[in-house]
Amino acid sequence: MTRPVNLAALRGFEAAARHLSFTRAAAELNVTPAAVSHAIRELELDLKVRLFERSSRVVRLTPAGETLSRAVAEGLGTIGRAVQRLQAVHGRPKLMVTTSPSLAAKWLVPRLDGFLAQHPEVDVRIDVSQRLVDFSEDGVDIAIRFGTGDYPGLVVERLFEESVFPVCSPNLLKSRHPLKEPRDLTHHTLIHIDWDAQWATWPNWAMWLRAAGAPEVDATRGLHLSQTSLALQAALDGHGVALGDSTLVADDLAARRLVRPFSMALKGPAQFAYHLVHAAQRAEEPLIKAFRRWVLEEVARTGVADNAGLDALTARRNARRRRRAASG
Repeated sequence: MTRPVNLAALRGFEAAARHLSFTRAAAELNVTPAAVSHAIRELELDLKVRLFERSSRVVRLTPAGETLSRAVAEGLGTIGRAVQRLQAVHGRPKLMVTTSPSLAAKWLVPRLDGFLAQHPEVDVRIDVSQRLVDFSEDGVDIAIRFGTGDYPGLVVERLFEESVFPVCSPNLLKSRHPLKEPRDLTHHTLIHIDWDAQWATWPNWAMWLRAAGAPEVDATRGLHLSQTSLALQAALDGHGVALGDSTLVADDLAARRLVRPFSMALKGPAQFAYHLVHAAQRAEEPLIKAFRRWVLEEVARTGVADNAGLDALTARRNARRRRRAASG
């Protein structure tokens, strides 16, 4: 009878294959590098194949090692998910969602009470980051990511069509230099978003001003911030005019905390959008299906208020009323 494979050796092999380092694998498993090396040597003897090419400086997987690495990673992922489901049976179900800081702050978290009201038995955890995740390793159940949607092996659903346009506090429309036309931006601070993943084709102030027929406005000056949510907060606080993504400004426009001083908008490049992403093998899990259904319902309800120019008109009317009252 064939001797069963040592599971501890397989765990050591998986960590070493993932890190391509016996030292880092040992640190993760809280054992010595010699113990990892010994376990892998025993595994190679049992299987009668070489799993690693070793040299003085680097460790590489052999073709046999590549094959075993994929199988072990998949198997451990399956076991881990099964354990999570068993724990959920005897405790509260948990849902880990990952998304970007700005979408979390401006769209997801303000709406999350709706999902929790429908599923009060679920503990939702939000991982706020831009990093790519490994659904089999990182404990993440579902993600909302901005990008091209090219995520091989995953289920991907496009959520929003983005457009970009200036937004500001209503108070700026009543300032000494009201925003009546795009060239009036000369008198106001432009708020820029300089995030690492911002592609060259994503609309910026230079593009918008050129399209709006106001090339004389300096598109480089102003306040530069690294996150959209920070830029929108600066606009809410009256520090200037920001270019807002339609999804992220929808709630502030609806509540008239922000306004659109001009109607012109630039469409985001068709290849970039927010996407709902999860592992294909988990598509039928009840929590994944419930969260997906809720997100799609919220997307359908998300609307962008078109209040361009309304506040400017209101301000001018109020000014005329004040002048008439003063002269009367």
